[in-house]
Amino acid sequence: METVLRVAAIYLLVFAGLRVMGKREFGQLSPLELVTLLMIPEIVSQALTGDDYSITNAAIGVATLLVLVFATSLLMHRFKAAERIIAGEPAILVRHGRLLEDTMNAARVTADEVFEEMHKVGLTRLEEVDWAILEPDGRIAVVAVPPPGDEPRRTMRAEDERVVGG
Repeated sequence: METVLRVAAIYLLVFAGLRVMGKREFGQLSPLELVTLLMIPEIVSQALTGDDYSITNAAIGVATLLVLVFATSLLMHRFKAAERIIAGEPAILVRHGRLLEDTMNAARVTADEVFEEMHKVGLTRLEEVDWAILEPDGRIAVVAVPPPGDEPRRTMRAEDERVVGG
């Protein structure tokens, strides 16, 4: 039972630390951050298992981690509030061709990152962007302004904007 509690404690600690880093970092880990992330299991392995190197203890540790990951995904699936807390919410970075600097600063996203994503979808000017949204997984989704004559897109209600505005 001690192993289960140790794995649960380390899981919560690592999870909280990754959430504090922010969603943008998940999408673009630098080599240093990736190495650090890969070293976590080695660093915490002794804390998880103590001095017991047995296969049984290792199996209990891995099983506990898998159960915690499954329980987290189940919570996210069943409860929208849990999903918002665990995965985060999208944040609007550009609305109708205008950068939302407060949201960008809160998400630690630069204008250059927004422009990079615009260029990937073939847009060169900010005025061509209807919406740019930082998704919970760290990617930036860019929606172009509809061409003249096209059916207008549904605009967000104030209530929707408040929820995803960050």
